[in-house]
Amino acid sequence: MTIRLPGADGALRTYEPRTEPLAATPGAPFTSRTVFSAAHVVADPFADVSPDSPAAVDWDATLAFRRHLWAHGLGVAEAMDTAQRGMGLDWAGAAELIRRSAAEAKAAGGRIVCGVGTDQITGGTLAAIRAAYEEQLALVEESGARAVLMASRALAATAAGPEDYQEVYGHLLRQAAEPVVLHWLGPMFDPALEGYWGSSDLDAATDVFLEVIAAHPDKVDGVKVSLLDARREIDLRRRLPRGIRCYTGDDFNYPELIAGDEQGFSHALLGVFDPLGPLAARAVRTLDTGDTAGFRALLDPTVELSRHLFQAPTRFYKTGVVFLAWLAGHQDHFAMVGGLQSARSLPHLARAYELADGLGLFPDPKLAEDRMRTLLALHGVTR
Repeated sequence: MTIRLPGADGALRTYEPRTEPLAATPGAPFTSRTVFSAAHVVADPFADVSPDSPAAVDWDATLAFRRHLWAHGLGVAEAMDTAQRGMGLDWAGAAELIRRSAAEAKAAGGRIVCGVGTDQITGGTLAAIRAAYEEQLALVEESGARAVLMASRALAATAAGPEDYQEVYGHLLRQAAEPVVLHWLGPMFDPALEGYWGSSDLDAATDVFLEVIAAHPDKVDGVKVSLLDARREIDLRRRLPRGIRCYTGDDFNYPELIAGDEQGFSHALLGVFDPLGPLAARAVRTLDTGDTAGFRALLDPTVELSRHLFQAPTRFYKTGVVFLAWLAGHQDHFAMVGGLQSARSLPHLARAYELADGLGLFPDPKLAEDRMRTLLALHGVTR
């Protein structure tokens, strides 16, 4: 049985779907690396909302997906950009997501960190930005989770220079109850974050970032770097104070960064581990045994899919992530909060299906094929 898939040139090509999934079984957390998957939210497709409405979330399906990740030993990075923070999910929805997921993590014994930002405001003074951060940090700490201090659009728009970043982050780190993860999200993920840390010169920005960490090393668990530049991440992690983790957020180069070199390695906090969860878990468990070559043999073939999902405009990678969750049977529909299911083309989604199927990512390949055929038919591909 074959299926006809549209290519970027508009022509249909023939693809023979896989019939057996890759073997992957649940298991305990890992020993050699700390690994988090940023997780998507599942929209409620029956809610009568518009793209401008507050997010309508299917809480049962959303939390079930988190249990899926925990079952395979992955930690969950909650209410991050993969959950459509600032792209369909507002602060009220994110706050509810944090409360529910933190409670679920406690019940399931799963590891969780949660995003802290300033998305309840769009701008304002530094005092207003600090207050917005503080409100979110308090909620995360009250929920019993650890915090990820995310980059702030409001701070990027307001800060006059590096000293404003140092003041705001220093204030937050001093009052954090537990060590946090600092998240540097590059403008390819969010154009509003251009010039973060006070400069568009990445060398100068890195120096400021490291100064913030060096001033409060006891309050920083690690840094999450999403710049899609492997060399820059390696240079940064070699400059981190001892004991502070580097969590790669590089969805283009993660196998080599997690594997590491003679001078160190990166842990992981990745959006692409949402669709790759079981396979990624299998790879990291292989690394736990000291088999770096086996780890790379499992994870390297996934890079083509990841680079496809995260191709420019990178911020729309969430569409491919949710699409693959639908094909994999983790949710019953391909709808997203904010109507973001329309953000990628049919040829893009068809290629994502082909690459994911080739990796054996779908627990039920026939279900994935049937759902792909349904999407094709809705777009007029009937032969």
